[in-house]
Amino acid sequence: MKYIFMFFLIFGTTFANSQSYAYIDSDYIMSKVPEYVEAKDKLDKLAERWTKEIEDRYEAVKKKKNNFEREEILLPKEEKEKRQQEIENLEQEALELQTLHFGAEGDYFQKRQELIKPIQDRIFTALKKLAKSDGYDLIFDKANQSSLIYALSEYDISDDILYEMGIE
Repeated sequence: MKYIFMFFLIFGTTFANSQSYAYIDSDYIMSKVPEYVEAKDKLDKLAERWTKEIEDRYEAVKKKKNNFEREEILLPKEEKEKRQQEIENLEQEALELQTLHFGAEGDYFQKRQELIKPIQDRIFTALKKLAKSDGYDLIFDKANQSSLIYALSEYDISDDILYEMGIE
C-alpha cells in the first residue's frame, strides 16, 4: 500500500511539472487595444443616453402619480379609472423601454456583441497562437472574478498577447 501511495505521489508530481501554464489579465489587454477603448466609450455613451431616457420616463410617471394623488378625491370615478390606466400604461412603456435597451437580448447587449466581440476574438486568436507556439497547456485569466488567487508575474503573458496582436 505504501508503494502504491509513493507511485501516485511521484507520478502526480511529475505530471503536474510537465504542464506548461501561464495567465493573462484580459482587462489589462483590452485597455491597451485602441479599438476596445473606442468601443467602450461608444457603449458608455449609448448606455448613458438610454438611462437618461428611461429615467425621464419614470420621472414623468412619478409626476402623473403625484398629480393624480392630489386630485384623486375631486375626480369622478370614470376620470380616476382613466388616469390610473394612463399611469399604468406609462409605467408599462417605461419598463418595456428599459427591457428593450438593457434586457438580456436588448440593444445594449447587441451593440456590445457588435463592437466588443470582434476585439475579444482577436485577443483569443492571438492567445491560441501564442499558446501553441510556446507550448502552453493551460492559460488562466486573472480578470473577471477568476479563481486565480496568486501567481508570479513571470507567468503573466498579457504583454506577449498584445505583441502578438501588433500592439505595444
